[in-house]
Order: sequence, then C-alpha cells, then structure tokens
Amino acid sequence: MRAADADREAVADRLRAALGEGRLDLHEYDERLQRAYAARTYAELDTLLADLPPVTPVERSTLAPVTPAGPPSAGAGDPPAPVRGGVTARWLAEVWLPYVQVIAIVVTIWAVTSLLSREPLYFWPVWLAGPWGAVLVVRTVTGLTGGEPRRRAVERERRRQRKGAKRERRRELRTAEPDQRDDPRPAD
Repeated sequence: MRAADADREAVADRLRAALGEGRLDLHEYDERLQRAYAARTYAELDTLLADLPPVTPVERSTLAPVTPAGPPSAGAGDPPAPVRGGVTARWLAEVWLPYVQVIAIVVTIWAVTSLLSREPLYFWPVWLAGPWGAVLVVRTVTGLTGGEPRRRAVERERRRQRKGAKRERRRELRTAEPDQRDDPRPAD
C-alpha cells in the first residue's frame, strides 16, 4: 500500500528518537531520513525501522531519563527539541533577519533626514526593500518546497556533533598527557 505524508513524518519522528537515544549515528540517521521522505510504500518505510526497537512511552520506561545538553526548557510540558515548526522558524529567521535589520536602518536614515529637512523626502528605501524583498520571497518559497530548513538543521546538528567529538578527543588527550609526564622512566 502507498504511504501518506503523515506516515513518512511518523517514521521521521521515530528515526529522530533513535538518533537521540544513540541507536543511530548522524550519518545513518541522515541517510534513513532521506529514504523515509522518498518512500512510496509502507514496505519501504518498514525496512527503515526494522532494526529499531518499538517506542516505549516515558511513563512505562525503565531507563533513566536523558536530559538534553542545551538550555533548559521553559516548562515541563514543552515538546522535546527539535520541534517541527522550530526548524522552519529558525531557517526563516536566518533568511529574513538581515533584510529586516537593513531595511530598518535605511528607513530610519530616511526618517531622520526627512525630519531634519522638515518635509517628507522621496521614499528612496523602496528601491532597496522592493527588489531584495522579491528575491527573498522567491528564496523562501523555493526553500520551503525543497526542504531546505530540514537540510540546514541536519547539517547544523552534524557540525555540532563533530565539534563535540573534537572537544571530547581534546579532553581525552589532555587527561592522558599528565599520566605520561608523571612516569619517570624514559621512553624506549
């Protein structure tokens, strides 16, 4: 039978949980996630979850809860990260925030010069805001339809994990160095 978008989202959520549990590494998660969104049938989706255990509700779990390494959440009932809308909202902010900041500065300059001249001047910021805004609208539509927010989030997570692994390796090397210095025997 053919799978629906909701089925693909459910598999993506389970894969995300498996990544958080440490059952999948980031590369395997990314690969399976791409295959999940490309899947057309239930059989294709089932193969992605075949080697993962079923989800046990937190209330019935015998495992110790894992606390996220990030900042504490605002409330106890908040959904765990990543939130579905949070990825898109973050991407939209990355795309549109520079535009909003620059246009605010330009309009402020126009307003100050109009006030100083004591008459409203020609609204020249429109020549900056219009074309740039049109380009951003096209980029937003193509990015949202092409899944760019999710790809960016996966890339960001991959970079974060690489940095964490690098920091961990440095810590291990630092802790190993004093042991070697304390040994009075010369190296062979």
